[in-house]
Amino acid sequence: MKGSTPIVGLTAYTAPMAKAMDGAVDFILVGDSLAMTIYGETSTVGIDLDTMIRHGKAVARACRHACVVVDLPFGSYQKSPEQAFESAARVLMESGCDAVKIEGGREMAETIRFLSERGVPVMGHIGLTPQSINTLGGFKIQGKNKAVADALVDSARAVDQAGCFAVVIEGVMETVARDMHEALSVPSIGIGASVDCDGQILVTDDLIGMFDEFLPKFVKQYTQVLPLIKQAIDTYAKEVRNREFPGSEHTY
Repeated sequence: MKGSTPIVGLTAYTAPMAKAMDGAVDFILVGDSLAMTIYGETSTVGIDLDTMIRHGKAVARACRHACVVVDLPFGSYQKSPEQAFESAARVLMESGCDAVKIEGGREMAETIRFLSERGVPVMGHIGLTPQSINTLGGFKIQGKNKAVADALVDSARAVDQAGCFAVVIEGVMETVARDMHEALSVPSIGIGASVDCDGQILVTDDLIGMFDEFLPKFVKQYTQVLPLIKQAIDTYAKEVRNREFPGSEHTY
């Protein structure tokens, strides 16, 4: 699809959500963002491998069309290529997904090559890497100075040459993201990057207005379901307290 048809990606963590988007998107990411959207944590760092596998299995079971990619969580792959392979093998075997995603640029090239040569499809992730917010100093846009911009383009080439089948570019200045895209021979997937990328991905909870802690600038909200959910719950609570529910049509 690179260079011909824009690639559509979204996140999903549950079978119902995966089933709802399966026919509309090209790939589904079971992102470690579920630490924040599902479990209420302040970053993605605290999620573990078993949790990612459990959610990955739910999503993979519901899909018939989309390529399912599961994030390897923080601490499950950085120690060594061997550790990364053990984690990736578990994810692929136990969840039934199609590929894994790991964060990092040139420093992860050796690990990406090790995995790719052993039959593990790897999606890369460079730029604003949420697992590294403690060293990045928070969720900050990347590529604002030439040294960082040059390093990002270099990382794009490195993970490409190491064997990634696609690379997510997150939270990068548009001109830098465009340079990264042009440096890649494999599909570039933007999130807070450039419209020129080969595809785009968003966190579904942001897109549908389900996550209300904060809204990144790069997110477009296509609807707001949280107010509708709250309204339904408030109406239900009111009817129960007024003995309006259950009515005769709801009883046996």
